[in-house]
Amino acid sequence: MEIQSVRIEKPEPINFILGQSHFIKTIEDLHEALVNAVPGIKFGAAFCEASGKCLVRWSGTDEAMIELAKKNALAVGAGHSFIIFLGEGFFPINVLNAVKAVPEVARVYCATSNPTEVLVAQTEQGRGILGVVDGESPRGIEADEDIAWRKGFLRKIGYKIG
Repeated sequence: MEIQSVRIEKPEPINFILGQSHFIKTIEDLHEALVNAVPGIKFGAAFCEASGKCLVRWSGTDEAMIELAKKNALAVGAGHSFIIFLGEGFFPINVLNAVKAVPEVARVYCATSNPTEVLVAQTEQGRGILGVVDGESPRGIEADEDIAWRKGFLRKIGYKIG
């Protein structure tokens, strides 16, 4: 067995969701979940089929996001994994529960816009995701001024009130 790190390639502001599922209809069900959760959403999704033709199946509403999804899904290459790229201005917080509610979805590894590396195990049979490195390591513990900044920021962007 060999362990590899696969860096997710994307523009900085773009968010994505990486997960594991179990059936070929995942790609169509993810598409339906996303457009029903946020009408007008721009996204691209890709799913690594793990049997039969073993193709990267794909769907979406935005060509650039679809291309990112296909490219990164193929690079990760883990059976039954999926990746969704959200167009600029769309965020995982608005669709994550809908994605997790898709019956084929077995787990979500991450939902982020951070630089991300996917740790992949390569065996004779194929590839599997061991986990992810999402962003950077902590540099310390937040102080009172950091708490004040966090609370102010969340209110400024409309995620908290009062």
